[in-house]
Amino acid sequence: MSKSSCSLIFTGDIGFDKYMDGKWEDEHLLSDDMLCFFKSADHVVANVEGALIDAEDNGSHGVFFHSMNPEAASVLRKMQADIWSFGNNHTMDAGAEGILSTRSIASEMGSLVFGAGMNEAEASEPVYLDEAGGIGMFGVSYMNECIPATENTPGIFRWDNLEYIKERIHEIKSKCRWCIVVSHGGEEFAPLPNPYTRDRYLKFLEFGADIVVSHHPHVPENYETFDNGKAIFYSLGNFIFDTDYQRAHAYTDTGVLLKLSFTENAFTFEGKGTHIDRNSERISLCELPAVFADINDKEYTLLAPLSAKAFVREEMRKMIYLEPEKYSHASEETWDSYFFSTEPDGYYENEHMDLSVIVPFSRLADNDDWKNSRLEKVKDYILKLL
Repeated sequence: MSKSSCSLIFTGDIGFDKYMDGKWEDEHLLSDDMLCFFKSADHVVANVEGALIDAEDNGSHGVFFHSMNPEAASVLRKMQADIWSFGNNHTMDAGAEGILSTRSIASEMGSLVFGAGMNEAEASEPVYLDEAGGIGMFGVSYMNECIPATENTPGIFRWDNLEYIKERIHEIKSKCRWCIVVSHGGEEFAPLPNPYTRDRYLKFLEFGADIVVSHHPHVPENYETFDNGKAIFYSLGNFIFDTDYQRAHAYTDTGVLLKLSFTENAFTFEGKGTHIDRNSERISLCELPAVFADINDKEYTLLAPLSAKAFVREEMRKMIYLEPEKYSHASEETWDSYFFSTEPDGYYENEHMDLSVIVPFSRLADNDDWKNSRLEKVKDYILKLL
């Protein structure tokens, strides 16, 4: 007999390498009140950022290579993470063997996996829960470095495969009351989603999805609720994830645990803030970040250019970190040659890392329209990046 209600907790990015290497052995990695929060849900959906496999970079990924010792699965078990979101830009860092190993470990633990597989059908396959009138969810990932699965090759289910995404949403809605799209997308370190990312998620709702839950930016972002009872949660930030690359940017030590509670008629949600102590590398609950606020269309229109300006500043910090010789004292001409080329890492025209769109948009912040926003804490949060 199916349950009439259901609750799910979604995590931000999880990676057990770099500073988190070996932390699965720390019995105090996660605070007691956090573990109690996990136990309060029927299901925990963990964003597994990289394959669970013993592997090393073949030289092609550098600081961006991520995989996890299979022993790290003990923390997922402790969290009671029975559903793994495994479609992301690090899924294929260890190749097909990484997908096979991760799915095998999940199976041994009795956990379900979505977002990546040995072919497109498996990568796009939804997870179904016979609770609260039926819940179906599947994962999509952005383009760059997210190697798409094909009919007979492994990879992820890409978020630009719109017709197939629409089919999967319709398939779920024909069987279930609820459809959740879990996305790994959006620009890293942006305080609010850039307009084309928001438009993409609005499209998923238009197709029939009820909720979009996203990660990848490595910082928390806002959420948005709608009069028709739908919602988008734009980024949950980092949960268990810490690297030198992250430390070059603000707010990468914070995240959100999102709890969605469903009945057959409606859903409610609550968030818990999380904080990474970069001395002990332990994680505890904290106040929700100020940016985790319901930002409607009017407020977004006011604040988005200011957010884009902050994102451009973070992008500059990124390039200075990666190529200090070239960008530490770069001229305006050098920066413009980067911003307005089609070469930035991850560039897809008007879809991802299109700085030729974002930079001009960010300059609209100089009109000071953002000062008319009533969301004072969100404004302060963004201004601290500038």
